[in-house]
Amino acid sequence: MERRSESHRKDLMATAGAHRSQIAKRRSSRIALNAPIGLSGEDRQKCSFTMPAKATNLNKHGAAIQLHRELLVGSTVVVRNKSGIQVSARVVAQLATLQGVPTYAIEFAEHDDKVKTFWGITFPCVESRGTAQAAEQSGIARRRRGIASLRD
Repeated sequence: MERRSESHRKDLMATAGAHRSQIAKRRSSRIALNAPIGLSGEDRQKCSFTMPAKATNLNKHGAAIQLHRELLVGSTVVVRNKSGIQVSARVVAQLATLQGVPTYAIEFAEHDDKVKTFWGITFPCVESRGTAQAAEQSGIARRRRGIASLRD
């Protein structure tokens, strides 16, 4: 039992490290909004389905989706927004299962204009996020230098 919990902790640590590196490489900012969607595809048992789902943590290139089906990572699904626009997306990871409802990361497989406006919102540029982070780090460094000079 103890051995299993130790390996579980190592898995969690590795997962956390992977998430940090993914965030550093993220192509667009996530926005913590929920959007009702329709989802069609094949589940893990190769059964076709069309059902409502919920998209969370929206970004320009995809979202996290929650639905009462088990999907196969690597499979393709069709996502339909509230305006009826449909786009293809790849299931890239299973993120979690909360209260029996699996959550998956999807990325849009298409790169046309309907993907750019699929969520109906404007996403902040990654460059501006990086610039804000750089400015914040610069301010922290200046404050540290100021405190150090007061000590001298």
